[in-house]
Amino acid sequence: MKKLAAMMTVLAITAAPAFAANQGGFVDPNAAPAAQQTQTQAQGGFVGPSGSKTTVEKAKTLSDDTWVTLTGKIEQRIGGDDYTFRDSTGTINVDIDHKRWNGQTITPQDTVQLEGKVDKDWNSVEIDVKNVTKVK
Repeated sequence: MKKLAAMMTVLAITAAPAFAANQGGFVDPNAAPAAQQTQTQAQGGFVGPSGSKTTVEKAKTLSDDTWVTLTGKIEQRIGGDDYTFRDSTGTINVDIDHKRWNGQTITPQDTVQLEGKVDKDWNSVEIDVKNVTKVK
C-alpha cells in the first residue's frame, strides 16, 4: 500500500507541469513559431479599480509598494518573467508571472492595461504586475 501511495505522489508531482502548460502570455513576433502555441480561454475574476491610473514617468517617482495602473504596450521580453513596457512618457521594466496572463495572447502591437505594485530596489524601479488586460 505504501508503494502505491508513493507512486501516486510521484505521478502527481511529475504531471503538474503538463496541466500548467501554455495558458497565455506575451507573443514575440521575432520568436520561433514553435513558441507561439494555441492559447486557452481566460477564467473570471474581480473587475474594478485597483490602483491609481498613472504614467511610467510618474510611477518611477512613487514609493515602494504603491499600487498603479499603466496603459501602453509591452515591447519585448527581457528574460524569465521580465518585460519592457512603454507608454507615451517612457519605458519601465515589468515583472509578469506566467499566471497573470489569464489566457490572453499579447503582442507588441496590442495596447494593454497593467495593474500592479511599484517595486523599488537600491538603484532600480520596476512594476510587479498582478493583472494584465488587453485594451480593445
